[in-house]
Amino acid sequence: MFKQHMHSTDQYSPGLSIDINCDMGEGMHNDALLMPYISSANIACGYHAGDVDTIRRTIELALENNVAIGAHPSYHDRENFGRLTQTISLVELAELISDQLFLFEKITHQMGCKIHHVKLHGALYNDCAKDALSSKIVAQTIQAIDPSMMLYGLSGSHSIKEAKAIGLQTVQEVFADRTYQSDGQLTPRYLDHALITDPNESAQQVLSMLLDQEIKTHDGTMIAVNAETICIHGDHPGAVEIAKHLFNTLQQYQIEIKQP
Repeated sequence: MFKQHMHSTDQYSPGLSIDINCDMGEGMHNDALLMPYISSANIACGYHAGDVDTIRRTIELALENNVAIGAHPSYHDRENFGRLTQTISLVELAELISDQLFLFEKITHQMGCKIHHVKLHGALYNDCAKDALSSKIVAQTIQAIDPSMMLYGLSGSHSIKEAKAIGLQTVQEVFADRTYQSDGQLTPRYLDHALITDPNESAQQVLSMLLDQEIKTHDGTMIAVNAETICIHGDHPGAVEIAKHLFNTLQQYQIEIKQP
């Protein structure tokens, strides 16, 4: 699917770096195995998965591995793992985000650390990426709670544009384990080809995004992409294998893995 990157590794500046983030605290039992291969963790806030205990345990793992601690808020929908769109008002959206961030902030404060970033989960992530007004409300809510928090959002989306417009720090996110459509959105999960399961194909997709700033979509078109953080989903069946292979591939290319 992608051109194989066979260039000699010394062509690439050892100064090149990238963040690898992973959704965690979702009850997948692989968090400890994934931590050595990532630099940022997005920890479920209890609304789609997790609870106070899992948040604390996942923060402890992140601290042990020098991984940035992020909050991963979602729609209030444990039944569907936060993957179904919900129709809520903008006031309800602000409350949804602030309730989860205040809970998370209380825990980090007790544990002597800080929230580094916020990354929305599932349907909430996708819905905001496509909607300017929702994105603006999310960005304003984060900024009101702590303006030093960064927003991780879909590269080139409304989430990024609206956060930048109010001066919130943003990190543009791309995906190692998902295919893309020609409009830059992720392929919906209900389609057979939405997930990338081959670790080599995943690594090639990431190299294409990092070294060529482009990605081949499922219909074969190439689209430009700005990659500042790479997501591996913790609930992907091959998450650990994909993370390990990507980590080793980036090391071969002298690309440093570090949090933004």
